[in-house]
Amino acid sequence: MIILWRESVDARRVGFAVSRQVRRAAAKNRVRRRLREAYRATREAAPARTTLVVIGKSSALSEPFAMLVKELRGALAAIPGARA
Repeated sequence: MIILWRESVDARRVGFAVSRQVRRAAAKNRVRRRLREAYRATREAAPARTTLVVIGKSSALSEPFAMLVKELRGALAAIPGARA
């Protein structure tokens, strides 16, 4: 998983994308759904005034959901900024 971010004056926004390495549309949709659900569980860890893009890799399909949430929480906590 890759997270791109930048500071913003607006409230937090997030977008989800999937790598081209994930070939089939059904698999891409599943990765996107898993990332969205993991983000819902960890959104309080993200800074309040940022724009985020979460890019899913093929490993998001086979990784246990708890591990995906833990990885996302750690990545969001590393972004500087005030939490809301």
